[in-house]
Amino acid sequence: MPLKKLALMVPLVIALGVTGNALAQTSPPKSDDKAPMAGANSFTEGQAKSRIEGAGFTQVTGLKKDDQGVWRGSAMKDGKQATVSVDFRGNVVSP
Repeated sequence: MPLKKLALMVPLVIALGVTGNALAQTSPPKSDDKAPMAGANSFTEGQAKSRIEGAGFTQVTGLKKDDQGVWRGSAMKDGKQATVSVDFRGNVVSP
């Protein structure tokens, strides 16, 4: 009888152990949650412009990297002028 209980308990303990680890993990925040984020930006001006264009903007001008490592400039989207920024993760943001 004790062997049967043990045979039933082992899978249960293993399952709880695996589930407990999964529940303890928290998923990282989405990269866009707090964009643009300050950080050491290794994008060149050309790469930042390409990111902005990839997000549907055209006529990207005036790109300058600020003291927080965020590329900022102006661009057009849907016929409207917009300010744009690209952070060190490549997030493109336009307020």
